[in-house]
Amino acid sequence: MNGKLIVGGIVLTAIVFGAGLYYSQVYAYYETFDASAPRATVRATTFDGVAEDILAADYEGIDANTSPIRFRACFTTPLSTAMMTETFVPYEAAEPLIAPKWFGCFDAKQIGDDLEAGTAMAFLGEANFDYGIDSVIAVYPDGRAFSWHQINPCGEAVFDGDPAPEGCPPAPQGQ
Repeated sequence: MNGKLIVGGIVLTAIVFGAGLYYSQVYAYYETFDASAPRATVRATTFDGVAEDILAADYEGIDANTSPIRFRACFTTPLSTAMMTETFVPYEAAEPLIAPKWFGCFDAKQIGDDLEAGTAMAFLGEANFDYGIDSVIAVYPDGRAFSWHQINPCGEAVFDGDPAPEGCPPAPQGQ
């Protein structure tokens, strides 16, 4: 009888801690924000290396202060992909990161497939806005657009404890 109680206690404890861990990863740290929030400014980098604000409407965003790569946003833009291609730097290594299921407007798998198929185009939002982290924008011809933050090659190396690759800005102290 005591063995069943002990095993039951262990299983119950594991379920409670598992549920808490799931909640903390999917819900607890995220907060939603709209177009009036300062972090809702959408920027794209020109071929001159200047990050410029671009027009965005119908903005929905989520972010968490626990990690710079938890940012996701959905919006529309009146800018055509042709104009953006001539003005802004393409982002070749765009890999949209999965958003929590409750943030329904952002489907990372679909965005990634569309980028690969060429039905959406990715642009550099801002390089190294936080060391090793880039802001990326994906835009569709119909004006739908998405933004996320992803680790760039500089960050990938430094965060793994390796020296920064050639061409990277100096890593901040403690990295």
